[in-house]
Formats: sequence, C-alpha cells, structure tokens
Amino acid sequence: MTEFVLVAGAWLDGSVWDDVASRLRAAGHGVHPVTLSGVGEKRERPVGRQTHVSDIVEEVDRRGLRDIVLVGHSYSGIPVGQAAARLGDRLSRVVFVDACVPADGESFVSAWWQGPDALQAQLDGNSGLWAVPEAADFEGQDLTDEQIARFRSGATPHPGAALADPAVLDRPLGELPATYIKCLLDGPEPSEDVARLLTGERWELITMDTGHWPMISRPDELAAILDKAAAA
Repeated sequence: MTEFVLVAGAWLDGSVWDDVASRLRAAGHGVHPVTLSGVGEKRERPVGRQTHVSDIVEEVDRRGLRDIVLVGHSYSGIPVGQAAARLGDRLSRVVFVDACVPADGESFVSAWWQGPDALQAQLDGNSGLWAVPEAADFEGQDLTDEQIARFRSGATPHPGAALADPAVLDRPLGELPATYIKCLLDGPEPSEDVARLLTGERWELITMDTGHWPMISRPDELAAILDKAAAA
C-alpha cells in the first residue's frame, strides 16, 4: 500500500485535498494531508528556519510511514523537495503539482517571477503575511465562483518567514524519482529550472488542462495521475 503525504501550497490547509484523498483511499492507499505551521488550524504556530520542512518530515516520522509518495503543490514544492531528499529509502516518489522546486540557498521570495522586491513589498505592507488572493485573481483558473468563495473562506494569510526561508538541499533534486504535473491554464510550459530537471532520466512530465489548483478543479483526474505515479 502506498502512503500519500499531501502538502498544500500557500494559504491552504490539508483540507484542500479532501476530494483527492477520498479517491486515493478508495483505491486502497494510505493518505495523510499535512497542514503546515502558520496556516489553518496551525496558524498560531511560529515559523522560522526550515519549519515547513520539519513539519513534513516529522509527520512521516510520527506515523512511521514507508513507501511514500510525497506530493507538493505550488509554494510547498520548495519544502517538499527538501523533505523528499531527507526521507531516504522511505521515499517511493515525489510529485510536484504545478509547483516551485527548491534551489540550494534560494527561497520562494528570491525566485519570485516579478522579482524579490515586489513580493517582499507585499509582505512588508501586510505585517509580514502574504494576503489571500482576491476573487478576481482566480480568473481563467478553471474554478467556479463557489469554489473560489470556498477557497478564500478557508484560506489563511501565509507566513512570510516561510516564503523567505532559503532552501537547503541534502542531495540533488535530479536524483529523486519525480513526476512534475504542469497545469496548462497557469502557463503552457514548465519554468526553466523544472525544464532542466525534466531532461534527466528520473523525472517525468504530465500535463493537465486545468488551472493552478487541480485538487479543486479536477480532483478525479489528479487522483488518477497520483495513483498511476504510485505504480511508476
């Protein structure tokens, strides 16, 4: 039985995976959604260096999991990529869902597509937190008005300390068995760093014709892809 450890991106807690998790459990897998410190029911927990990496590794250790498929969405690809490198032979595969990937010494802020100053200014103007997106920011992402409203009502402003935390890689990402899921409505091509990793023998690319939050917009399709990744 594969053990799926599911980690949501910015603003979201583990409940965002509910629809995917139920489908994976029905297929016979163990499923363990993780809520990172500083969001959701853990919003009061302090966040410092490597906190989100520790959240993931400690969940695996606490449950004694093996044969793990570790899944990271969006921002959480950065702590997930670091955690995956620390799981050793307990890791079966890592799956990045339209995600950032970590680079040693770099953070989510330093790699921000508009430049680090632009994102840092947002954090500085909101008491060090990354504000939940406005409804208009979801345009073109294959979400209904109801899904957008549910997203926003359940979201938490994301701790900026996590976004600015430089990655520490214990082994090259290209050595990990990995699947990268690119959501085409959020951009037709993977970023340059992901494209380089995909040239290696251990990484595969899968595309989905949906927006950046496929666990909400296409849970059946995403669950089927994850189920297949477990057998890869």
